[in-house]
Amino acid sequence: MVAAIDQGTTSTRCILFDHSARIVAADQREHRQFLPRAGWVEHDPVEIWRNTREVVAGALARADLATGDVAALGVTNQRETTVVWDRATGEPVAPAIVWQDTRTQSICDQLAEQGGTGRFRDRTGLPLATYFAGPKARWLLDAVDGARARAERGELAFGTIDSWLVWNMSGGTDGGVHVTDATNASRTLLMDLGRLAWVPEIADEIGVPTAMLPEIRSSSEVYATCRARGVLPGVPIAGILGDQHAATFGQACLAVGEGKNTYGTGNFLLLNTGGERVRSEHGLLTTVCYALPGQDPVYALEGSIAVTGSLVQWLRDNLGLIGTAADIETLARTVDDNGGAYFVPAFSGLFAPHWRPDARGALVGLTRFVNRGHLARAVLEATAFQTREVVDAMRADSGVELSALKVDGGMVGNELLMQFQADLLGVPVVRPVVAETTALGAAYAAGLAVGFWSSTEEIRTNWSADREWRPAMPQDERERLYAQWRKAVTRTFDWA
Repeated sequence: MVAAIDQGTTSTRCILFDHSARIVAADQREHRQFLPRAGWVEHDPVEIWRNTREVVAGALARADLATGDVAALGVTNQRETTVVWDRATGEPVAPAIVWQDTRTQSICDQLAEQGGTGRFRDRTGLPLATYFAGPKARWLLDAVDGARARAERGELAFGTIDSWLVWNMSGGTDGGVHVTDATNASRTLLMDLGRLAWVPEIADEIGVPTAMLPEIRSSSEVYATCRARGVLPGVPIAGILGDQHAATFGQACLAVGEGKNTYGTGNFLLLNTGGERVRSEHGLLTTVCYALPGQDPVYALEGSIAVTGSLVQWLRDNLGLIGTAADIETLARTVDDNGGAYFVPAFSGLFAPHWRPDARGALVGLTRFVNRGHLARAVLEATAFQTREVVDAMRADSGVELSALKVDGGMVGNELLMQFQADLLGVPVVRPVVAETTALGAAYAAGLAVGFWSSTEEIRTNWSADREWRPAMPQDERERLYAQWRKAVTRTFDWA
């Protein structure tokens, strides 16, 4: 077996996979979401570490397996979420700042005064935006008394969630290994995409001491062995991939032009561009797709959408229109269309392809005809419309015409949404047999490193389709709906 820890925005899971990539057992724990101010989103890193230990033990117990049955452990994680901790005590200096958090806007604005938002883009592939981890680390060092001086002395460690977990699993204060992989490092605004190395001058300009940065490694190698009590002692930690890169790997998008879309808290569409770092002219990100040892890194174009699945949660938790997330499909099916209503969920600005931090959410096109069912449908359709925007941008940047879209994530069980997505794109939407592709990608990376799988060809062999949705909407109707959506998006601009 190979174990994968999938540390996501709302929960932590451990999934055990066999050689055929079938799920043997899984366990999951949710963690709390802290929203202390408008635009602030925080997690408790200690709670996440505690949940990680619990889900590893839970998965083993469910499968009635022992540590000796596990060949390797892979880690995949919510990217950009930033932790700063004390190397001597293992205590975080403050709550983790989550990728959705926008408190660093003033830092980004200040940095953009010289060179604009694209100031570091040639080297990092990223625009200046609150999304990325570097400015979050800067904010923590500025906000916590004495933190900057301690960081400069090497007393503090910075990392995304993968670094935090691996450090703890490999011993923590007793010799824990401080590493990250190239996919996570590529989301910090601090890494050179060509050399896969930190850029000291950029780190200095952003305000992050290099002494606190982890070592950048490949996505598939033995970094350390587990030494933490109760977490697979002696098992090699052998794979690290940011969650969207892991899903791309797990979906076997290993050739140029192959891509996937993950439907989770947000949506993330990655297109494999091979060894070419494609600079986007249409609001996409250039990122590392994955990096295998002894091989040139593989790059990707990415369209990051901030709010999709979390909009369904908002409808449930803030408005109380549904009891569970799954209820939205039932409610949406009570109507034939959206009734003219469009919901643009720019709760903390818009990510790709607009990158408008000034945008805020809007529900437009309302008439007295609109009811609960239409609102539910508008919520689902917002995910598909935002995906269409990203697909159009990818086509414009890469010249690659999408022939089909591989999908994964929690929302792909919603068949109404999947059919509407196929209709809106005009291409088939394909769901794999193993929908847990994020965890599977981390498992593949770890298994390849220890010889559990012999090559990436086995990844291709293991992939198979479960369900396919084909477009059935006339083209003129597709374009009419999309034009209305784009009109709705403009209504969110210049609000904040």
